Amino acid sequence: MSCFGQPTPFRWETSSNMFEVMSRHFTPRLFKFLRELAENNERFWFEENKQRYLTDLREPARRFITDFGTDHLPSISSHLIADARTQGGSLNRIYRDMRYNRDGKPYKTYVSIQFRHESALGGPGPALHLHLEPDACWAGAGLWHPEAAVARQIRHGIAENGDEWHAAVHSPEFNESWELATHDDLHLKRIPAELKELAQTHLHPNDLRLRNFGASAKLTHAEITSKDFPALLAERYHSTRPLLAFLTKQIGLGF
Repeated sequence: MSCFGQPTPFRWETSSNMFEVMSRHFTPRLFKFLRELAENNERFWFEENKQRYLTDLREPARRFITDFGTDHLPSISSHLIADARTQGGSLNRIYRDMRYNRDGKPYKTYVSIQFRHESALGGPGPALHLHLEPDACWAGAGLWHPEAAVARQIRHGIAENGDEWHAAVHSPEFNESWELATHDDLHLKRIPAELKELAQTHLHPNDLRLRNFGASAKLTHAEITSKDFPALLAERYHSTRPLLAFLTKQIGLGF
């Protein structure tokens, strides 16, 4: 009712496209904030813009984690976890660890989300990643920086199950969107001696030098700020299920 006793008609805030904004998780304001943070990476500026951080980055990311975890993650694997807590969850904190920070800049200038395997607290496990940065947005899937013994175990699995590995990461469906991490700095210098015989008949002998077992897929700002982004991302992640299944099998985890 108005102050004169007449009913006030309900109005959608169409001028600000409120419904459209609320139906998507990330907006261009996220990338605007990250660009400005990169140019003003110091505490005073961040505190002055703290509300923008909460409104445009942290809370949309937490809502995305919750919604993706409910609507899409179970169809990829019931062993992956979506945790929307502000600390210790799927969203990496924006604060950098100053103990290992050489340039003194206190804040990360990107968003990093991980849907980890339930085993991650007690040992190695594959994960799904989402990295949002103004000039570098990508999805990731696999196992990065495992201990030497775990990496050796996976390389043996690749050597002994070449056809299964080929189907997981060298199929047309996979290669349509995903690129295996095969940079030289992610490889051993040479194929381990115990795998050289198997390497002679392996379809992908260079993969027997891998130290990281992950892949990435590029994402555009238009995709990320679309209301359909969760479904699009889930479709991309689905094509990595054979990779995740292969990795979990080699290290004795469920998938």
